[in-house]
This record gives sequence, C-alpha cells and structure tokens, in this order.
Amino acid sequence: MSQNQKETSSTPAPPTATAPPPHALRARIRGLGPSLPRSVQAVADAVAADPATCARLTVSALAEHTGTSEATVVRAARLLGYPGYRDLRLALAALAAQQASGAAPAVTVDIAVDDPLADVVAKLAHEEAQTLTDTAAALDLTQLAAAVTALATARRIDIYGVGASALVGQDLAQKLLRIGLVAHAHSDPHLAVTGAVQLRPGDVAVAITHSGTTGDVIEPLRVAFGRGATTLALTGRPNSPVTRHADLVLATSAARETQLRPAAMSSRTSQLLVVDCLFVGVAQQTYDTAAPALAASYEALTHRHRSSPATSSPSGV
Repeated sequence: MSQNQKETSSTPAPPTATAPPPHALRARIRGLGPSLPRSVQAVADAVAADPATCARLTVSALAEHTGTSEATVVRAARLLGYPGYRDLRLALAALAAQQASGAAPAVTVDIAVDDPLADVVAKLAHEEAQTLTDTAAALDLTQLAAAVTALATARRIDIYGVGASALVGQDLAQKLLRIGLVAHAHSDPHLAVTGAVQLRPGDVAVAITHSGTTGDVIEPLRVAFGRGATTLALTGRPNSPVTRHADLVLATSAARETQLRPAAMSSRTSQLLVVDCLFVGVAQQTYDTAAPALAASYEALTHRHRSSPATSSPSGV
C-alpha cells in the first residue's frame, strides 16, 4: 500500500505537534540534538544557555549574537516547535522567570573515575530525575493520546528494538499481553521484517530507537508502514530517519553521554517512562477487559511466588 493509499484508508491522519511549554524548551533542544543544522544549532544552544538575555533580543540582534541570519533564527524557532520568533521570545521570557524563582541543582551529571560512590549515587539520581522530568515536559500529549487509541484498538501489535531498546520493547509487549492484547517484541531483524509483511490496517507497529538511525528497526517499520499498519516511533531524535515511516512520533529525552555512562543507559530511562504512559493509557481505555485480564494473570502466577515445603527454610533458621 502506498503512502497516498494509506492516507485515504481508515487510519487517521497523524495529529499536528504542539509547541512545547516554556519549561520543556531545553528538553526539546536536547532531544533534537545533532539533527539540527549547524547554524540552527548555534541559535538553539544560545537560547538554552541564556534564555533571559535572548528573550530581550530582537530577531536581528539574536542573529548577530549567534553569528547567523534572521532567516536562521526564524527557522530555529519553527524547528523548536514555535510558529515564529515572537512565540519563542515569549517562551524564553517565561523560562527565564521560572529559572529565577528556583534554585540551581546541587549536583551535575559529570562523574569522574575517582568519585566516591556517594557522589556517584547522588549524581545519577539527579540525572535520572532530570531525564524523566525532561521527557514528561516534552511529551506531545496529542500524539500520545493517538498512540494509546491505536494500541487499544489494534488487532495485533509488533514492537521492534535492538540492544537496550530491545529490553524496552519486551517490557511494553509483556505489559500489553497481561491486559489481553496481542503483542510481539522482535529483536531479530529478520523475524521483525517477516512479521511486518503480515501486518495490515488495524494493526500497530512500534519502533524503539533512541538515535532514530538504527537500520534493523527502521526496515521493519518501513515495511509495516507500507502494509497500512499504524506506525509509532519512540525516539530521542524527532527529525531522524525512523520518523519518515511513522504515523506517530513520541520523543524521549536522554542525559548527556559520558565515558562512564553511555547514552543507552539514560535513554532507556525515558523510554520506559513513555512505555508506562502508553500502558496505563491503554489499560484505562480497555478497563472492562484489562482489569479481569490483569487479575487472571496475577492469579496464575501467584503460586510461583510462594515457597514450596521442599525449598522453604526450616523454622528458626
């Protein structure tokens, strides 16, 4: 099925993304990351680093400040999700006001090889919390609602992911299975494509890739898209190649990569938050069937969590 044919089928057109609220601006810039052109990145970095100063600058002044052009500044505003530069300035002013009223974090993400474990724990806890906050702030609720509806009404759900993202895919699949949906997680690219050719309108394919460039995930999503399935991408790069074959895109956030903490570790945190949001939303929409299914699966597994007489410890030991 071609893209034009798909748009005329029963699958709804993808919703339009909304402009991020002021507190989500930095998360949006972090998420777009290297997908931005270099000149646009210069503008994005400037507004993220000093929103108060940039909020006071005209479009021409910000262009001069960043060594770019007025057209680049306007383009940056639009790529960040705002209709124009005026809207970006208003968001920057609001962000600056929020920052002025709050305290700066006491720890940073940088972990040195000789840091004591107490500092490592504090820094990681802070960064994990920040990653979750950034993801929640930048999450497009319109796209999320559409994704929940698509999953809740799907005949079949295929999920693609490799490496750390495969673990997230398995988590989503087992959650959906427990509420009675037909869900399969594929980490083998051959099986993923084999399954994708069996999809049709009314099915859902989910690709999980932080970089958005993983070929083993993009290929089955492309096939599923062509077969008419509703396609969903969970990615930290909203303008990456995987989104070309996605009806719906949910952006995740990740901490800055360091030598001691690869991006896969922090990206998984944000991906799992989005998975939980999807699951709870689907469970809410399908509550009449989801609740009994959850109860049945819990009851079926209860005996596996009890110690048998043969393996239990003697009294008093």
